[in-house]
Amino acid sequence: MTAIEWTEVTWNPVTGCDRISAGCDSCYALTMAKRLKGMGAEKYQRDGDPRTSGPGFGVTVHPSSLDIPRRWRRPKLVFVNSMSDLFHAQVPTDFVHQVFEVMAATPQHTYQVLTKRPLRARRMVEQGLMFPPNVWFGVSVENQDTADQRIPQLHRIPAAVRFLSCEPLIGPVDLYEHLFPHRCPDGCRCRWPDDGDAYECACGGACAEWEPVPSLNWVIVGGESGPSARPMHPNWALDLRDQCVKAGTGFFFKQWGGRTPKQNGRLLEGRTWDQMPTRRVVAVEAQA
Repeated sequence: MTAIEWTEVTWNPVTGCDRISAGCDSCYALTMAKRLKGMGAEKYQRDGDPRTSGPGFGVTVHPSSLDIPRRWRRPKLVFVNSMSDLFHAQVPTDFVHQVFEVMAATPQHTYQVLTKRPLRARRMVEQGLMFPPNVWFGVSVENQDTADQRIPQLHRIPAAVRFLSCEPLIGPVDLYEHLFPHRCPDGCRCRWPDDGDAYECACGGACAEWEPVPSLNWVIVGGESGPSARPMHPNWALDLRDQCVKAGTGFFFKQWGGRTPKQNGRLLEGRTWDQMPTRRVVAVEAQA
């Protein structure tokens, strides 16, 4: 079991990571790894670079953990590598393939793979990595810069479900170009249905009949937790919710954050948002 609200269990065939962007500054996994090393946990005895990682958080693969999903009798929703990033450069390519082979061989489970390194994932797909239909693939974004860097790579991954984890959300994120990366087929500049008024549509109103499919199936939003947690402005969360509702994309509000994850609760304008992914997804295209 796990305390992560949007999954059921975690599976960590890899542990350890390195900070690569502002969203990593208060990484919960780094803090937890240090604690687990002190407790003598076998998986967390390798230290990482102190500049980007820490005690017990050196990238380590665990072949003995590969068969864990095969032993689960009932279907589960599985977050893969909650304590690492499967597409970290130090994870051997053949080991990534082994993880995917286990996921493909256990179709009774649904796997959630989340990364801050989608470029490596995209390159591995181009080299033959196959995404089985029971794998959801997402990227972590914390502000507009990381959204603009990572989501275009996500669009090129042939996953059955594509999702975002906007946690910790430390700045506003506009998904206008990312939810609908394809423009109106009539040749105007519109991306959303009936978007002509704002963009002086010249297609004669055809956009009102256009039914684009969002390229993102699910968006998770959450604030930062820990002693140095940066506050999340309510408008950032509300704006993402409104974008998802308009697009027909599932929206999950995880928590507001604070010193502890539960400190400020999960209510957004008086209610919880626990939507799961929409299943329609645009076809993957080769994009520059």
